[in-house]
Amino acid sequence: MIHALVLGAAAGGGFPQWNSNAAACTRARAGDPAARPRHQASLAVSADGRRWTIINAAPDLRQQIAENRALQPRDGLRSTPIAGVLLTGGEVDCVAGLLTLRERQPLRLMATAEVLGLLDANPIFEALNRDTVPRETVPLRQWFPLRDASGEPTGLDALLFPVPGKVPLYMEAAADGTLALDDDDGGTVGVALDDGLQRLFYIPGCAAMTPALAAMLKGAALVLFDGTLWRDDEMIRAGLGPKTGQRMGHISAEGPAGALRAFADLGVARKIFVHINNSNPVLLDDSPERAAAAAAGWEVAHDGMEIRLA
Repeated sequence: MIHALVLGAAAGGGFPQWNSNAAACTRARAGDPAARPRHQASLAVSADGRRWTIINAAPDLRQQIAENRALQPRDGLRSTPIAGVLLTGGEVDCVAGLLTLRERQPLRLMATAEVLGLLDANPIFEALNRDTVPRETVPLRQWFPLRDASGEPTGLDALLFPVPGKVPLYMEAAADGTLALDDDDGGTVGVALDDGLQRLFYIPGCAAMTPALAAMLKGAALVLFDGTLWRDDEMIRAGLGPKTGQRMGHISAEGPAGALRAFADLGVARKIFVHINNSNPVLLDDSPERAAAAAAGWEVAHDGMEIRLA
């Protein structure tokens, strides 16, 4: 069985974003039940309900643990059901929560060579003592077992595969103007999880649907996919910034190259938007965009959402 727990469904900044006075964030802050707050994107997965792997350590990780009993200590003075962390990228939203896990608790940190290189270059991440938190370089396009700090397999296998994206925001100044990454680079990856019977895909960041990605996802049982923006020019329209979704490394939901159209003929049994920006009206239960997503067969993830594939 694959047991997945959505720890956070929002994009960077969460929902409501701390400095946003936009209408949707104001509704969420006021407790409007149709504008449910959400933490920054992260997923926990387990084969046995006892040992969990966190996919992306969001800045909200401490609170996510506090809100999910499955991830809280059970034995002795100090313990954790968290066996490891698997990173899909080096963005702040993916790695900042690692610093929450610095209390010499054994667990395994897994990522591509490129992402681990970003951590290696920043001495603050040495707060995770390598004697207790081993760093494992995992390959692209090859299945590998999710393991705990001691090397014991936890019952799930994972596959990291590159998807179109871009360099992390804090690396843009050093990128010499080359921000977009093609789908042969390891900077942004999706994850497939397999227990031998079922398969789940988690792709919180993706700039475009490519033929290779479409072929991989065709007929899938479950895909949790980048839902950052509804429209490519959403941030510009709202006066929130000068960047399109493509410029930020994210596909839009709507439009000729958007996710709704890209998935229309793939035959995916269950499609769930994750990593949803606070500007995206699909976060609101009563919005026309939510209705349009539902009509196209999409769900919108929320914190605490549980999924079981058996």
